Amino acid sequence: MRTAGADTEDIAGERRQLINVAYRLLGSLAEAEDAVQEAYARWYAQPPGRRAEIESPGAWLTTVTGRICLDVLGSARARRERYVGAWLPEPLPDRAEEDHGRGTDPADQMVLDESVTMAFLVVLESMTPAERVAFVLHDVFRYPFAEIAGIVGRTPAACKQLASSARRRVTAGRGTEPAGGQADAVRRVKAAWESKDIAALVDLLDPAAVMTADGGGLAGAALRPVEGGARIAQYMVAIADKAPGMELLVRSVNGAPGLVARRDGVVLTVAAFDVTDGRVARIWAVRNPEKLRPWLGDAAV
Repeated sequence: MRTAGADTEDIAGERRQLINVAYRLLGSLAEAEDAVQEAYARWYAQPPGRRAEIESPGAWLTTVTGRICLDVLGSARARRERYVGAWLPEPLPDRAEEDHGRGTDPADQMVLDESVTMAFLVVLESMTPAERVAFVLHDVFRYPFAEIAGIVGRTPAACKQLASSARRRVTAGRGTEPAGGQADAVRRVKAAWESKDIAALVDLLDPAAVMTADGGGLAGAALRPVEGGARIAQYMVAIADKAPGMELLVRSVNGAPGLVARRDGVVLTVAAFDVTDGRVARIWAVRNPEKLRPWLGDAAV
């Protein structure tokens, strides 16, 4: 039987993993933090004797967190139908680019890899809640289908099918540009945007490119996706005209090269990109200030 001290230490050590799981399941750092807090609350609500009987606290917490996230995903669909404009996942900074060390921020506990790129998270948004949970837990975190079955309330075979269906969506939506090529494209977009060079922007954008902006009704943003390289270029220059003094910074956004726009030290927009064959195919611009809280420290960089 574990001692109380060991129990507390084991449980505290699971927090980083749980935050990483919940963010990938929900696409929202705030909701991920709430889900993990709820899982911990349920753990400590149990009698000490019951907690001592649980052989793997980490597995128990992951199961509970997964179930909470499944419930949140089910209700999120209705909430997002009422959301003003497009809903995008919450963008994450790379703390290695900063010099703040705010260890209490959940963003500090995130592992930035391919499974948190904006392109990946947007594809996850197209899945059913059960598909998303089965795929993320199995393909990203290597949980066996037998354990996933207990979370989603399906058989292991059904969970395998869910993950397979989700995997096909991810493969179909995956870009082909290596990281170096994306970084170069983002730097060139930054230069063209700063100089308000529409022709250069059009050349950098795929003719069928799509820009999606998320203002959440709290910041100005196109309510529908802007389609076509020429229209996007004009839209970007119009934004620059309306925001004199806007400063663009190349930053890691969810582990991939992106841009941060700020004015007077305040971060206004965080943009993620999908680059294919040297041209920008997708832009996701998050302007909702409630989703930019993890970027507050960037004002001091």
